[in-house]
Amino acid sequence: MKEVRHSFSVMTYDIDFAGVVSNITYTRWLEDLRNLFAAQTLSVGDAFKRGIAPALTRTEMDFLAPVRFPDTVEARMWLDERGPARWVLAAEFSSGTSGTVAVRAKQFGVFVSLQTLRPVPLPEEYR
Repeated sequence: MKEVRHSFSVMTYDIDFAGVVSNITYTRWLEDLRNLFAAQTLSVGDAFKRGIAPALTRTEMDFLAPVRFPDTVEARMWLDERGPARWVLAAEFSSGTSGTVAVRAKQFGVFVSLQTLRPVPLPEEYR
């Protein structure tokens, strides 16, 4: 299955008072990764043209080690699970300096009809 990889430079607006990457930053980076994944699988624009849209139902993150400014973060995301109507994307964020995995995450979701906002069968690109 497809995997996307991306490097993030830790910026001053990504850190807390101790110089550690803030938890909310990882949420933003998950969204960036999910958009990169979608661009390679089924773009949001193409989904909209079909009358469907991806919708998150849950996000889980395990914070394993701190990453500090001015490190870089190496990230990857892949389709971990799929069902008739749901998908699960998994991700890892590692320190560019030490290689240590800092965060493991999962995003759970479905595609919904833009008309009814009800789940629809998983698009072919995700099967």
